[in-house]
Amino acid sequence: MPIAESGLYKAGRIRYGRQNNNEHTGSRMASKKKPPKGRAGKATPAPPPLVASRADKVVKNKPTAKKASPGKAAPKKPAARKARRKAAPKGNFITRPIRWLFRLMFKIIWWVTWRGAIVGSLVLALWTGYYYVQLPPLEDQLDGRSRGSVRLLDRYGEVFAWRGEQFDGSLRAQTVSPFLKNAVIATEDKRFYSHFGISPRGIASAIRINLREGRGPLSGNGGSTITQQVAKLLCLGDTGKTEAECRRQTLWRKLQEVPFSFALELKYAKDDILSIYLNRAYLGAGAYGFEAAAQRYFGKSARDLTPSESAMLAGLLTAPSHFAPTRNLKRAQGRASVVIGLMQEQGYLTRVEADIARANPATLSQSAKTLIGGDFADWVMAMGGDEVMQAFTRDTAEDVTILTSFDPDIQRAAEAALEHVFATKVSAGSKAQAAIVVMSPDGAVRAVVGGRNIEGDYFNRATQARRQTGSSFKPFVYAAALESGWTPNAVVEDAPLTIDIPGSGPWSPQNYDRKYHGLMTLTEAMAKSINTVAVRVSEEVGRERVRAMAMDFGITSEIATGPAVALGVSEVSLLEMTGAYAGFLNGGRLSKPFGMLDLTLSDGSRPFNISRPSQGRRVLSELADGYLVYMLNQVVETGSGHRARFGDWQIGGKTGTTQGAKDAWFLGFTADYVAGVWMGYDDNTPLTGVTGSGLPAQIWKETMQQVHEGRTPRPLPMILPPEPRPIEQVDTPVQEQRARTILDILLGRNR
Repeated sequence: MPIAESGLYKAGRIRYGRQNNNEHTGSRMASKKKPPKGRAGKATPAPPPLVASRADKVVKNKPTAKKASPGKAAPKKPAARKARRKAAPKGNFITRPIRWLFRLMFKIIWWVTWRGAIVGSLVLALWTGYYYVQLPPLEDQLDGRSRGSVRLLDRYGEVFAWRGEQFDGSLRAQTVSPFLKNAVIATEDKRFYSHFGISPRGIASAIRINLREGRGPLSGNGGSTITQQVAKLLCLGDTGKTEAECRRQTLWRKLQEVPFSFALELKYAKDDILSIYLNRAYLGAGAYGFEAAAQRYFGKSARDLTPSESAMLAGLLTAPSHFAPTRNLKRAQGRASVVIGLMQEQGYLTRVEADIARANPATLSQSAKTLIGGDFADWVMAMGGDEVMQAFTRDTAEDVTILTSFDPDIQRAAEAALEHVFATKVSAGSKAQAAIVVMSPDGAVRAVVGGRNIEGDYFNRATQARRQTGSSFKPFVYAAALESGWTPNAVVEDAPLTIDIPGSGPWSPQNYDRKYHGLMTLTEAMAKSINTVAVRVSEEVGRERVRAMAMDFGITSEIATGPAVALGVSEVSLLEMTGAYAGFLNGGRLSKPFGMLDLTLSDGSRPFNISRPSQGRRVLSELADGYLVYMLNQVVETGSGHRARFGDWQIGGKTGTTQGAKDAWFLGFTADYVAGVWMGYDDNTPLTGVTGSGLPAQIWKETMQQVHEGRTPRPLPMILPPEPRPIEQVDTPVQEQRARTILDILLGRNR
């Protein structure tokens, strides 16, 4: 190969040219010695040296620069071009400031964010630590009630009502029924065992749902974990606030829940947090905690609950009052079905187990199902306004058990009687009300029906309402006369009567039938409920003695002072009147109504002694009381109370109808029980076609007939008066005899 075409030659030429360009730019170098010519007469270039010069070493590996063409500028170097392009400002005079502003804002935000995150983390850690050191031991966190509970037992020792805040702190997450534990987690916080107190995803989802449904972001669905709900139940450690204040949702309280929840997770194990929740959650009907609720609704421990029962209780957490099974069992069962579905979705129940649970929904225990004795329980809890007693009932801070005189069978009989009469004898849709009280002769109250439950009405008309008594007050008039020495056969004239009342003018009482019947005995006057005779007798024995007789038999309401007192214009409660009639049956002794037999605290102690009342003080002599019972028996046998008769029982009683028929009464007794019935309207609307001898007497009969079913009839403790003389042989009625006696005294004549 010729040397001129060799690769070595080419490389040397390139290096040579590169050397000339780099070291001798812009000058022409002519060689002193011409190169030899070749075969064609052309000069043959001399071969370059084989050893690279120092200049070759310097420019080694650098790109070859093209020689500039004549008339053209040399091309710019790429590095310089890039530097100028980078330094050149971008955009125009409008966009450049905007870009600069955004870059500045980003730098500021980044600077604040990472420093704020550090500061926030430190604050959160300190805040969490503050709550952590304040949290007490687990046992002190289980009972969060503001007051104690009251269990009311009937005369047989069975629970029939609960009041106050029920609680049983023995429940733990490790010992509760596994179905209940799973139902609570499935319903309230399915990630409970995996999060550290809060669930950002759950909170975001709840806010989205609330906003979508038109509520505030913190209203309605809260997205709280069980730990956060425990934080609410513990009131964030602030025991000085009320429950309503603790549950109030604000942004500040929501923020406080975060460090408090972290503190709970650090202080207690997951099962301990769940134990607090199981013991403090409110589940309706005054029950706090699942143990109290299980006893309240199902009569069993929370350790023994079935899947359907567990689902029903877990379903109460959403809205305890709304879903309470004692309020609406069907609605509670529907909510339980939803919870069963959640348990199945999350793998706590198989499909077969879920189907079985839905096919066998939970039902209430017998005591919870009947819902009897509420009016009686309310009366016992009030304790007649006695503040000392109320400290252990309505306002108790202790857990209390009260043994009462309540009889559930008698209560059911009274409620059934009221329902039957209104269903068969009263127009549909009537707003008329009625109340019933049943008690023993010694004053032990066995049943109280405070009225019909119309539109959520819970007013107790048996113990709270005071109404005019009408003719049912007349036994006090005749009792005063009998105690003064009169006999049932004393003759009084039914005739027009006018009494001048100072400041009011003349007053003339009239009978119900607007007629007068002439001479009659006290027994006949009582049986026919003659008004004029009752007023004459009252005026004869003295109004004050009549008032005193009523008060001695237990009437504590204010009693009228005018002559109309004999006709029952005083307003008295049904409980008071029934207690007074019990005194008639109790041998003329005071029979003060009572319902409490014993009261014990949770530790078994008794804060005060409650003894069963013995026979009260005597109000009437044995003879006078025996005569009075006889006269009341004649009211039922021959007079206005004949509709109350049933079976072979001897009955004593008295009807009462007030002026304008605004109130109708029947009060009566057998040898075993006393019962009182009132009927009327709450707004004093007159009754239509109703008197004490009508519907009230029928309600009384229906009640007492069921109460006495299976009992052997016993006679009344009455004393029969001697055979009365024929009326035509009575020459001096009581009123004329009194007038003549006064005249004789004034004239100084002896008779």
